[in-house]
Amino acid sequence: MHQMSRIILAPMEGLADDVLRAVLTSAGGYDWCVTEFVRVTTTLLPHSLYTRLSPELKHGSRTAGGTPVRIQLLGSDPSMLAANAAHLALLDPAGIDLNFGCPTPLVNRNRGGAALLDEPELLQRIAAAVRAAVPPTIPVTAKMRLGIEDTGRALDCALALEAGGMQELVVHARTRADGYRPLVRWEWVARIREAVKLPVIANGEVWNVADYRRICAATGCADVMLGRGAVADPLLARRIRAGEEDHATDADWEELRDMIAEFWMRVQQKLPPHQSPGRLKQWLGLMQRSYPQAERLFGELREARNAPDIGLVLARCGMRPERPRAASQPAEP
Repeated sequence: MHQMSRIILAPMEGLADDVLRAVLTSAGGYDWCVTEFVRVTTTLLPHSLYTRLSPELKHGSRTAGGTPVRIQLLGSDPSMLAANAAHLALLDPAGIDLNFGCPTPLVNRNRGGAALLDEPELLQRIAAAVRAAVPPTIPVTAKMRLGIEDTGRALDCALALEAGGMQELVVHARTRADGYRPLVRWEWVARIREAVKLPVIANGEVWNVADYRRICAATGCADVMLGRGAVADPLLARRIRAGEEDHATDADWEELRDMIAEFWMRVQQKLPPHQSPGRLKQWLGLMQRSYPQAERLFGELREARNAPDIGLVLARCGMRPERPRAASQPAEP
C-alpha cells in the first residue's frame, strides 16, 4: 500500500452515529471519520444540536480511540450554510464536510444532497461561502456523487467544488439514480482525479481488502473512504493497513465479541430500552456478510424484543458488557 494512503470512515445516515463510530474506530486504521449530516435550512442551529450529533466535540473532536471527527452539513442556501459553518467552527471541529451525495428522496425534494448535482455554479457558491466563513485552520471538504440521472456534469461539479476552495473531495462512484446498487463507476472517479488538482478520495463498494486494491487501481486514488464495508467487517481498515488478505479468523471474532459487547453497552446508555435492540440487530445484519458467527448470533437475537432479553442472549454467548472503555474521555492521539 502507498505510504501516504489514508482511510476514512464514511458518514452513514441512520447507521454510523457516535456509538458505532466509537466502536469501529477503536479497532484502529482510520485517519478520520465523518458524522451523519446536519440539515441546514433557514435558521442558525444551536451548538447543542452539533454536540448531540457529535459528543466528540466536547473531547477535542475525537472519538474515544483518538480518531478525528469531521461534521457534515447539508443544504442549498450558501449564506445560511456559511452562517451555520461559522457558528459550528466555534466548537473547533476537526473539519467541516459538505454533503452533495445523499440520494434519499426526502432530502432531495428539499434541495439537499445529490439533488444539487445539476447546478455546479451553486456548488461553487456554497463551497466558497463556507470556506470563507470558517477559519483556515479548519479543513473544509465535500462529498459528491457522479450526478443525478447520469454522469454528464460530474467533471463540472468537481471543478466547481475545487474552484470554491474545497481542500479535499470524496467521490462516491454512483449517480443518485444508481442508489446503492452493486454497480459502481470507478472509472469516473479516475476521470475526476485527473481533472482536478485537489486530493480525491474514492468511495463506493469496498467490502474487503481485494475491493480496496481494485478501487485504488481503477481510480488511481491513494485515499479511500469505507462505508457499509467497514460496518460489515469492523476490522477492515486495520486489515488494509496491514496488507492482510481477506481471511477472518477465530481470533478476529473474539475481538469482535468484545466490540459487540461494548457497542451494546453504549447503545443502552444512549437509547431507550425499546430502541436499543434494533440498533444491535442492524449492525449484526450487516456483519453477517463477513462473519458466519454474526449470522448465528443474529439468529439467536432475532426474537429478542427488549434490552433485558438481548442481554440474556449475549451473556449466554459469553459477551458480558462492562462499562465502555474511555466512554467519557478519549485517549491522547
